[in-house]
Amino acid sequence: MRFVKLVLQNWRNFLHVDVDLSERVFLVGPNASGKSHLLDAFRFLRDVAEARGGFQVAIEKRGVSKIRSLHARRYPDVIVDATVDLAGAKWRYRLVFNQDNVRRPIIKQETVWRGDTLIRMRPDEDDGKDPGRLAQTHLEQLNANREFREVADFFAEVRYLHVVPHLVREPDRSMGKERDPFGGDFLEQIARLQKEQKRTFDSRLRKINAALKVAVPQLEELKLERDHAGRPHLRGLYVHWRPQAGWQAEDQFSDGTLRLIGLLWALLDGTGPLLLEEPELSLHEAIIRHVPAMVWKVSRKSRRQVIVSTHSAALLSDESIDAQEVVLLQPTREDTSVTVAGSDRQVRALVEGGVSIGEAVLPRVAPRRAEQLMRGFPE
Repeated sequence: MRFVKLVLQNWRNFLHVDVDLSERVFLVGPNASGKSHLLDAFRFLRDVAEARGGFQVAIEKRGVSKIRSLHARRYPDVIVDATVDLAGAKWRYRLVFNQDNVRRPIIKQETVWRGDTLIRMRPDEDDGKDPGRLAQTHLEQLNANREFREVADFFAEVRYLHVVPHLVREPDRSMGKERDPFGGDFLEQIARLQKEQKRTFDSRLRKINAALKVAVPQLEELKLERDHAGRPHLRGLYVHWRPQAGWQAEDQFSDGTLRLIGLLWALLDGTGPLLLEEPELSLHEAIIRHVPAMVWKVSRKSRRQVIVSTHSAALLSDESIDAQEVVLLQPTREDTSVTVAGSDRQVRALVEGGVSIGEAVLPRVAPRRAEQLMRGFPE
């Protein structure tokens, strides 16, 4: 089950996007080109579809004025249009929205197709009688999405985790937070699985332990414990000449160790599309080189789609990455263009000539005149 196409209009950096998506997707572009904003389009669909969300909640997190491209002029509506493959059945969901004269978010159009068959078209007759209904999508309503609930369920399964180490270390990290995308309640998520699905938890921890022994040779064992106040803590046993002296809690772990634990957990958690933002941060280059293979190995059985943003030449040096899996983001004067690297004749020629995909694409999205950064610093 995966996204196969994404179309956007007036979404943040992008005036128009129309891009095909593979099972693995690597988003590559310079700083401020919109990689995070492109990932956020998938998160937006999840926020609309999940039980604790909805259209108004998704908009409240962002704001229509912040979502809409600053260069949107003649056609100011925002469009998010996703085609998905669910067990061989093609579905397409299209949402068009804006705000009314008093700046309330409203739905201008909501459309659902199954293959070539139109399942839902809004505004409908009931919306005409009661325009207030256009404050909510049918996607988020159980009594309205029965014919296409599998689409809503798929969107709700989208996962995003970008662990920020200092949030994991804070003692009040879990207060008022649930499924925090930056890891504020990361340890609570792990502890919840330990309590509710012990066998699954044990299986994941074994796999993470095995990987950590390679990446962090001094780390012998990782386990989860609660303190006297009931707060969960990761504890790692590091090689030490004194028995029991090598145990450390997560507040003593390096940024790289915490980020790697978060990455491994995210890969093992769930079967819906997984969004990873710059997984190379704080990791050694030798580890980064194996991230694509690790993603493929973990996801190949479930055929889980993984969408990764990256700047890393090391990550993109993996020979298994096909040019069709790489999406290039290139800023223009008024927006950012989005293209599949495999559709670029020069990139294809370089890759066919034996150049790695990283060497072929990174120079095309590198900041221009980067050497001029030093001009502001006197000798």
